[in-house]
Amino acid sequence: MWALQRLAHARRVSGELDDLCLLLEHAPVYTAGKRTGPEDRPSDGTPVIDVDRGGRVTWHGPGQLVGYPIVRIDDVIPYVRLLEEVLIQVCADLGVVAGRVDGRAGVWVRGEASHGVPDRRLGAIGIRVAKGVTMHGFALNCANDLSWYNRIVPCGIRDAGVTSLSAETGRRITVDEVIPYAEKRLGEALKAEIYDMYEEDLHA
Repeated sequence: MWALQRLAHARRVSGELDDLCLLLEHAPVYTAGKRTGPEDRPSDGTPVIDVDRGGRVTWHGPGQLVGYPIVRIDDVIPYVRLLEEVLIQVCADLGVVAGRVDGRAGVWVRGEASHGVPDRRLGAIGIRVAKGVTMHGFALNCANDLSWYNRIVPCGIRDAGVTSLSAETGRRITVDEVIPYAEKRLGEALKAEIYDMYEEDLHA
């Protein structure tokens, strides 16, 4: 998928393709962005793939929706805020109230400090921009096994938890259920008409 991103990025930079977004579920994998420190990595020797996005270490795998928008942008910060807003809207569509936490990228469910309940990260964002075109993107926890996060310090944040749409609603919410909402909200945010593209079209 990383190779496919690079191909799509090169073709978007050259103007051969319009903006696109790869939506998928990964096989279980830990990836480390450029800011990952040794203390963030698994202590048991579990393999980690170092990638060229920003941010620190995270996990991707079954039950988690991963989106890799390959889009031309003018400014990084408004783009990150746009992705956060898309995820907040998708969560609302599925009955979960999510939002931002000052100083932390991503999408969160607020905790209750007075009851010892920490903020819980529901969606993570890590991007790269080269030649004005983005790579990497977002991950939204839908119905994944949250124990995968126990081996790492997710995104380098030690004083918060992680959660999923299924955990927050008490019902199983699959990636397949979430994808149509993500497509709709991302299309609206980018003011783009949505249509399906198949992998072989990227190689044409």
